[in-house]
Amino acid sequence: MKQFNKTILDIIGNTPIIKLQKVAKHVSSDIYVKLEYLNPGGSIKDRLGYYLCQKAWERGELKEGGIIVEATSGNTGVGIAMFAAVHNCHCIFVMADKQSQEKINALKAFGAKVVICPTNVDPEDPRSYYSVAKKLYQSLPNAFYANQYNNPDNFENHYQTTGPEIFQQTGGDFDIFMAGVGTGGTISGVSAFLKTKMPQLKTVGIDIEGSIIAHYHRTGEIIPAQPYVLEGLGEDFLPENIHFDVIDDFEIVKDEESFQMTRQLLKQEGIYCGGSCGAAVLGAIRHAEKLSEAKRILVILPDSGSRYISKIFNDQWMKSHQYHIEESHPQLTQDIANLVSEGVKIV
Repeated sequence: MKQFNKTILDIIGNTPIIKLQKVAKHVSSDIYVKLEYLNPGGSIKDRLGYYLCQKAWERGELKEGGIIVEATSGNTGVGIAMFAAVHNCHCIFVMADKQSQEKINALKAFGAKVVICPTNVDPEDPRSYYSVAKKLYQSLPNAFYANQYNNPDNFENHYQTTGPEIFQQTGGDFDIFMAGVGTGGTISGVSAFLKTKMPQLKTVGIDIEGSIIAHYHRTGEIIPAQPYVLEGLGEDFLPENIHFDVIDDFEIVKDEESFQMTRQLLKQEGIYCGGSCGAAVLGAIRHAEKLSEAKRILVILPDSGSRYISKIFNDQWMKSHQYHIEESHPQLTQDIANLVSEGVKIV
């Protein structure tokens, strides 16, 4: 065999960048998207799961047969689970109850134990997924807590790997870098690296209405979070991996419009991505609409649409939340109905 990789972990990264053709055609700026959902585990968090565990392995904090505990919205869990499979470790993932069933099923398929906690409780509440994860880590022998929110290896991962990868791919030939903000590691690490090479770069974060992050950046005030449906974006506390000094501005989007854009990306661009991707593209378009001159904008698309089949791409779920559904090609539907026999169902 002339060319092969030793394990699945060796093919993480080097994801492609493409230019949007249709959903942003009304703005003069060019919007480019980095397709992180093409990582082997389906998201940018493959990078993080591997890096957090590899660094712990090198330091002796994690060993073969050990237990990896993490609070996750699902994607970081998959990245960790891949590392655990290769290195013979066990996983316990603690998730909020708003996460999709696809994410839960994916983690269970790896053999992980999954603990579900209520979403709408304070981070300090003993029922929150942050608190439960910490308790499990402190109570179980041979446990390692990945702690993506506050572990500085999160920032370092993107500073040392994702940022340089983007610069190598683009040569720095863009003006604005944009990414959604959750743990803060991606936008902070990438931005911090790129700004060493591109001093004029502007970095803009995308936050969801109900989260506290953008408001804090603009005012320095911490306000109570409000419920929101979108997964993987926004927070109700300030993770230590958010480095506000390398983020210049924020765009705030809403649940429904993010989901609508996610569906448009699939139907118009063929990009099969998750809700935080729709939010990121929407934020980029909104930012482009405010610019006085055309710019080149690079946006991170974090995860795959396959994680949201039962939600964003499910018409009944959308309708149950009173989100608008526009039937595609209604005339074609009628044409098919006129041609098929009685008893044949159009789905």
